[in-house]
Amino acid sequence: MKTTRIHITIILLALTCKLSAQNNLQKVTAFRQANQQQIIDEYLKLVSIPDESNDSANIKLNAAFIMGMLEKRGVHAELLTPLQGNPVVFGEVKVPGAKKTVNFYAHYDGQPVNPKQWAPGLKPFTPVFITAPVEQGGTIVNYTPGMAIDPSWRLTGRGSADDKAGVMSIINAYDALVKSNIKPTCNIKFFFEGEEEKGSQSLAEIFRKYKDKLSSDVWIICDGPRHVSGKKMVLFGVRGDVNMQLTVYGPKRPLHSGNYGNWAPNPGLMMAQLLAGMKDDKGDVNIKGFYDDVIPLSKTEKIAISKMPPVESILKKDLGIAEPEAGDRSLIEGFMLPTLNINGMSSGNVGAQASNVIPTKAEAVLDLRLVLGNDMDRQIKKVTDYIKAQGYYVIDREPTDAERARYGKIIRVLHDAGYNAQRTPMDLPIAQSVIAAVQSTVNYPIVLAPSSGGSLPLFIFEKELGAKVITLPMVNYDNNQHAENENVKISFLWEAIETIAAIMQMK
Repeated sequence: MKTTRIHITIILLALTCKLSAQNNLQKVTAFRQANQQQIIDEYLKLVSIPDESNDSANIKLNAAFIMGMLEKRGVHAELLTPLQGNPVVFGEVKVPGAKKTVNFYAHYDGQPVNPKQWAPGLKPFTPVFITAPVEQGGTIVNYTPGMAIDPSWRLTGRGSADDKAGVMSIINAYDALVKSNIKPTCNIKFFFEGEEEKGSQSLAEIFRKYKDKLSSDVWIICDGPRHVSGKKMVLFGVRGDVNMQLTVYGPKRPLHSGNYGNWAPNPGLMMAQLLAGMKDDKGDVNIKGFYDDVIPLSKTEKIAISKMPPVESILKKDLGIAEPEAGDRSLIEGFMLPTLNINGMSSGNVGAQASNVIPTKAEAVLDLRLVLGNDMDRQIKKVTDYIKAQGYYVIDREPTDAERARYGKIIRVLHDAGYNAQRTPMDLPIAQSVIAAVQSTVNYPIVLAPSSGGSLPLFIFEKELGAKVITLPMVNYDNNQHAENENVKISFLWEAIETIAAIMQMK
């Protein structure tokens, strides 16, 4: 009898919590519907501010605008500044009786733009509404303030999806709770970074400098696209990333290809042969030990992957791909492996500038994505050792005449300041609380993934703060982030506000 009463009590508590969550969700939705015009007008202003990471003047304007967004909602805001680099906009709300502290992260800086690559009528920092992606025939909406906003529209502009959408959604989620008289269940911290798109170069310094101020039970990273199916998802890790710059050297000056062809070494061909040997025809990397230190997935992570909706047929149609690189391997299975990708190659000229020469050098950029267990420096060494094994003399500067006379194959190898992968166990109590909060906002099973395919320097959060980190992707997968015609689907912005508000109330 006693056991039965306990079970009944648990069920009643669960039902009460569910009804309370649904009631609060309805209030948040009602607030958003009543205020969506003001929310969008403010967001248009934010997206209109140029946000390239190296544009320090406009970065300061972005930071000031975001501080104003927080202060307008009663949140004390301040700048956390490194010795050099872009500031973090920080805010904090202490909730009486709260037993958890959640730090919400987004970044306000963006990738460089080439306005000439954007579709006619679209400008990187003049956001407009479009009916659908321009690549799918979408057209510009003749929008005027006060006009009803169709949730199926897209808002264009650099940063509209990556990642000012995160900034806007976090701030408006808190606003919706306060204005709806809903008390958050946790202390809330706002952390908006200004250097993510150039590798978060000052993040470790800021973490060390403001460690006590930034302590929390979990960091929620509001960045990236949702699942290709459109379903909400929670990510528990990210891949690491580092780029390698390769330069193969040929003759000291360009040579006539008729007079010197079949005699002078061609660096373009040499580079092509070197890169082609790095992967086999199944997409696997041929470099010794490339996969050896990968940490296997846990049982919980494998189960989560098995439940993820398949996306390959959707992507093949959308991207015009007949056969993926690795055949039957799924997209998510590929996320769990390190990659070697050729970002770009250059040697001589093509098109109207093409000429019959043997060029002086060939250049390529490799993008190495890292998974848990990989170490950035070890992975770079594996690639460099492979290059040496192909007979190349490796240097980190321009070759001298003496080196040119001695070595037949010379290559310069450089790399940027990358970072390692990060993964949070999915079965931690705080992780389960986040999952339950997100699940409470929809009536379908949300997607859970051990790691994303993309990269963020989340390992720094663990290293410097000992923090637990969970990523909440929010925007449409076809948002063109980092590219021309970047856009965000309006309905995804509305849903992001509701999702973040639910996490702010999690048990």
